[in-house]
Amino acid sequence: MKILVFGKDGQLGKAFQKVLDQSGISRLHQIECLGRSQCNLTDGNAIIYHLNQFEPDLIINTSAYTAVDKAETEADMAFAINTKAPEIMASYAVMHGATFLHYSTDYVFDGAKTGFYVESDSRNPLGVYGASKAKGEEAIEKTYANSTQGQYAIFRTSWVYGDGNNFIRTILRLAKERDELKVIDDQYGVPTGAIWLAQVSLNLVLDEKLNLRKFSSGIYHAVPAGETTWHELARLVAQVATQAGVTLKAGPEAIEPIPAVKYPLPAPRPTNSRMDTAKLRLAIERTGDMSKLQHCNGLWSEGVKDYVTQLAKDGLI
Repeated sequence: MKILVFGKDGQLGKAFQKVLDQSGISRLHQIECLGRSQCNLTDGNAIIYHLNQFEPDLIINTSAYTAVDKAETEADMAFAINTKAPEIMASYAVMHGATFLHYSTDYVFDGAKTGFYVESDSRNPLGVYGASKAKGEEAIEKTYANSTQGQYAIFRTSWVYGDGNNFIRTILRLAKERDELKVIDDQYGVPTGAIWLAQVSLNLVLDEKLNLRKFSSGIYHAVPAGETTWHELARLVAQVATQAGVTLKAGPEAIEPIPAVKYPLPAPRPTNSRMDTAKLRLAIERTGDMSKLQHCNGLWSEGVKDYVTQLAKDGLI
């Protein structure tokens, strides 16, 4: 089997490379990982070239334009990377009967729902970034609509952290520099580890022999169990870092909760990003591997604790 990963330099791309290596998949199958220097995702011909050259059986698109605020003034680039690029990949997958994995976001919703979002809820993005990701989902669905071969999964996720810049690392940096922090406490969601997400994705699409398996194409909400706010997350991060021996100027007690209206940004954010994961959990349960289901059901807080503890151990705080 040939596996092609787009977006190798991002948090999720790096996570996939690590999981593919540690799981032994990289020893069984041929893998190619592409970053910006190898493939310009705003150039459709470049994407097609690499697809035709490598002829993948599994395409994993971890790439995305994720600069939420800059997207408001760089709409063309956001739509090129988040809508047109995945449409081209999906078209190739349909034509050649390949499996396509793509990653989307809670920003396709407006956050107005009071409960947990399910996959079938209407998209209603608030900003350009969310709109470009929503259109990307729609393009993939449309491409596969009348296909008799190939399969796809769109994993919607939220608040991703891994090897790269993210909210957790920003909080840790600021907590070392400042005596107090103010963090939004009225936006709800689920922090998702990039390693967790990569592993869950492969748990769905690969069988016990690490070969492709059949699964139901569609959208899957992919976040760990539980829910939180940015403020609660920040306090937990500071607490774990302190317990790991890191000296912070602003400890958990110095992180003040504030409403989102007191921290205005160019692009609006959804107030509620909570997503129901029953569909994904059922699909993984059907694989018959309870260890996969246990991994899927992991709590967000445990993943964050492990992540911060490892950052401290590696001297990265």
